[in-house]
Amino acid sequence: MIGSGIFALPSQMAASAAPGPLLIGWVITGVGMLTLAFVFQTLASRKPDVDGGVYGYARAGFGNYIGFTSAFGYWVSAWVGNVAYLVLLFSTLGYFFPQFEGGATVPAIFGASVVLWIVHAMTLRGVQTAAFVNVVVTIAKVVPILVFIAIAAVGFNAGLFSADFWGKTTQIDGVPLGDTMAQVKNMMLVTVWVFIGIEGASVYSQRAARRRDVGRATVLGFVGVLALLLMVNLLSYGLMAQAELAGVPDPSMAGVLESQVGHWGAALISIGLVISLLGALIAWVLLCVEILRLPALEHVMPKALARENTHGAPASALWLTNLCVQALLLWTLANSSTYTNLVYLATSLILLPYLWSAAYQVLLALRGETYEAGHRRARDLVIGAVALGYAVWLVYAGGWQYLLVAAVFYLVGTALYLWARRESRLPAFSKPEWAVFAVVTVTAVLAVTMMATGNLAVL
Repeated sequence: MIGSGIFALPSQMAASAAPGPLLIGWVITGVGMLTLAFVFQTLASRKPDVDGGVYGYARAGFGNYIGFTSAFGYWVSAWVGNVAYLVLLFSTLGYFFPQFEGGATVPAIFGASVVLWIVHAMTLRGVQTAAFVNVVVTIAKVVPILVFIAIAAVGFNAGLFSADFWGKTTQIDGVPLGDTMAQVKNMMLVTVWVFIGIEGASVYSQRAARRRDVGRATVLGFVGVLALLLMVNLLSYGLMAQAELAGVPDPSMAGVLESQVGHWGAALISIGLVISLLGALIAWVLLCVEILRLPALEHVMPKALARENTHGAPASALWLTNLCVQALLLWTLANSSTYTNLVYLATSLILLPYLWSAAYQVLLALRGETYEAGHRRARDLVIGAVALGYAVWLVYAGGWQYLLVAAVFYLVGTALYLWARRESRLPAFSKPEWAVFAVVTVTAVLAVTMMATGNLAVL
């Protein structure tokens, strides 16, 4: 979960909401994400035979094709997020090497490509090697964040924090923030981005020695990251005026700390972010291949994606993933796509997989499945319903344009699903799945039509 989001949080939030709406949004996010964490915890214990997290729960509850769309959407979200990491990585290195400034220059994209294929080669050496490296960088990246929190707490100015608490007079680039509800809605996609990864333990559930560790890791990870996010976000509002804070370039945590202690502060945060991004890139490359490997074992993705090399790494899935990352890196060079654009696209693609997981818990509780004695059924139904409501709200807050683009990805990806069903000599769709496929097709055609006429642009 701790990747790039926390380092860009101060300016991204300041551009969306004043402290009052910000606090309301964090309460909604905290409750919503906590219920999602409880969903993954509950499903891990009640359905220990279902592997793959967001993919496995969608498939078990709603059929093969919905399971496929959940896995495919999650996979696309993950590798698009990796492109965002690489863009921000070299944008950050621009602090030390001006030729990388902005992250989308020719030298930056070349450097990002080199890093990508180094990580690729390391992952081909085996999952354990990459996981060990990630443990080391996880420890290293938390230290600069804690330094920022300590300095921000000392320098916090309550008058700055409360100056325009509800955002009635503040303008960002000459544009008002809007009413309270608009501000809350505007910040929601950013809050989802910083929590993506909450489902990571459940995606790896097949590899867990003990199933209860899946739920424990999910909840403990959520609580720890939420505490860091709240402190970084709220303290930054007491260090700079909101309009000024919103204009700090990414990684904004570096600029904020520089305003307090000078250049060494920006250098410290930049180094921490570089370490964090490298660790996040490794972690998400591993998640990308895992979310393809499991469906391939269950005739939902082509069998080739489950093949492992002599080191136990799913090589075919890894090659497919990183070739897609490379292609989108070149696209960002040609189209000057920013880190924020990539973040919003990656976030929107993961919303439906979250929704299906919450819906599966509601379905289990309503049916009484695994609740033969009735124990905790009402509690889990309420938690599942809140998580499902939160997921629906996120889809709404994300905006219709991202749903349209997601449908295009799903339709293109369906070729992989049809390939898998054909090679296993299984029927492509059940009757309900034909209806789902029709909705995806119509939505994708509408999206392509709007793109062609210039009425839809995400990247």
